[in-house]
Amino acid sequence: MAYATVEELQARMQRELTETEQNICEELLEDAAVIIDAYNENANADAKRLVSLRMVRRSIGDGTADVPIGATQGSMSALGYSQSWTIGSGTVGELYIGKEDKKLLGASNKIGSYSPTEALVPLLEREEEGL
Repeated sequence: MAYATVEELQARMQRELTETEQNICEELLEDAAVIIDAYNENANADAKRLVSLRMVRRSIGDGTADVPIGATQGSMSALGYSQSWTIGSGTVGELYIGKEDKKLLGASNKIGSYSPTEALVPLLEREEEGL
């Protein structure tokens, strides 16, 4: 179940998506929902919608044909024809949750640490008490 619609994404991007892009976005919105639920299934519905839209928008880019999705730098030459792009890590067409998105979902990093074995302490204490 997606938390946002293709129409909402299209309005946010302020351009009309092609039919192919709309089909891709429907699938990406479904994928985004799964990723979001893995972070915090109990997050606010508005936060889930916003994060879904942000994730998919980052994934498909702004539709500019002359700049690859995820490019952070680029250079071109002329007569001898040369072209180079620097692609950022983790941004090339994939869905990901950014730092601000994690805050919106209530799953941002906290100071400190946690060991999975800490969850066993209450169970052990209850066993010792005979509960």
